[in-house]
Amino acid sequence: MWINIISIFPEMFENFKQYGLISRAIKKKIIKIKVWNLRNYSKNSRKSIDDRPYGGGVGMVMTAPPLLKSIRHIKSLIKGEKKIIYLSPQGKMLNQNEILKLSKIPNFILICGRYKGIDERIIEMEIEEEYSIGNYIISGGELAAMVLIDALTRIYPGVLKKKESFEKDSFYKNILDYPNYTRPKTIENKTVPKILLSGDHKKIKKWRRLKALKKTLEKYPNIIKKISLTNEEKKYIYNLKKKINK
Repeated sequence: MWINIISIFPEMFENFKQYGLISRAIKKKIIKIKVWNLRNYSKNSRKSIDDRPYGGGVGMVMTAPPLLKSIRHIKSLIKGEKKIIYLSPQGKMLNQNEILKLSKIPNFILICGRYKGIDERIIEMEIEEEYSIGNYIISGGELAAMVLIDALTRIYPGVLKKKESFEKDSFYKNILDYPNYTRPKTIENKTVPKILLSGDHKKIKKWRRLKALKKTLEKYPNIIKKISLTNEEKKYIYNLKKKINK
């Protein structure tokens, strides 16, 4: 997987590439990350890439020519399927289903917006998808790009040691993760549930599934409808809803 990032702050990605699974994936040559400095594509002497918006108003807008030039330069280097993504608060919400779809694509160009955003003509001409990481505003698309890259990398084949490592994550198949515990067994009178100490893996698996459903119902009730449930699980959810609605 080759990820190209267009940013006016390429140095923000230096530490990001040096730690954890991103670093391992790069060292294994499973992914390649290239950050392109947008200012290098500016023709003016000051290397500026923003200007005042037509029609007036506060703030600045990232201009079209440097973005167009940088995108097309990177596109010329990519062979095969690619996706051009603009990280924007106006984009569709990034979720695990979207990540799974994107994980099948081998090449990306990520546009990190700043200021009031980018010239709309770039969105019309070049952008294939707009993604938001939440209903809030951050200073630029760099952090959003890092979130997207991290989420993509961890499910890419060969990055994690076991496929199950990400298949049991929260939101995979629309269900949150079950509660996890580790040593010591007791902390301030709070003890690890006995079932987890029983050694009965069949019962543990069932307990974890039910607890995961409970968490999902409590925190994201809207997605519980998307989960395939057994009759026993449907009854469990029904009883939980009755308790919650009391």
